[in-house]
Amino acid sequence: MTRSPIVPAPREHAPSSGPDGLAHAPAGPGEGGLALAPPQDAGLPDHALPGEPLPARGTVVLSSVSSDSHTWNLAYLQLLLEELGWHVVNLGACTPDDIVIDACLRHQPDLLVISSVNGHGRIDGARLAAAVRRRPELHSVPAIIGGKLGLAGQLAPDQVHGLLEAGFHAVFQDGADMHLFTGYVAAIGASRRAVTP
Repeated sequence: MTRSPIVPAPREHAPSSGPDGLAHAPAGPGEGGLALAPPQDAGLPDHALPGEPLPARGTVVLSSVSSDSHTWNLAYLQLLLEELGWHVVNLGACTPDDIVIDACLRHQPDLLVISSVNGHGRIDGARLAAAVRRRPELHSVPAIIGGKLGLAGQLAPDQVHGLLEAGFHAVFQDGADMHLFTGYVAAIGASRRAVTP
């Protein structure tokens, strides 16, 4: 299966956090833009009738970070992603980095989603993303992180930049508009299907 990487915004410019909770970064010298902007038409239907299956978007490996024992966020995200047509492999809470990496190697997901609500997501997530990116087989797998990622509320721009530098393609902070998240994952699904034979 041919995979095309989701290209993040240039990392030489520190992102800032916007009112929507997303990380924003300049698109290039003299240009402004969203670091995480999906295409306008992400292939997400306006609604789905009960019992009407959505087109398969691909496989998501979903996990928390190793220090986070919360499961409600993972259950919510699994249901949401499944309703959007994704096959979800939910690794649960307190998942060690090597288990996440092994699951990604085994399932070759179209998307890795990390959710944390204990306030340690920035530290544990950066370590996990760096470990994932050290594996050549996983270099092009889009990875996103979201939730309560710091103990002191919203992350500072340099902290968000650190997560992007570690290997995440998108950062959704606590309070981010859920429609931006669903649009982003739908765009990834559409782009990954477009390059898969």
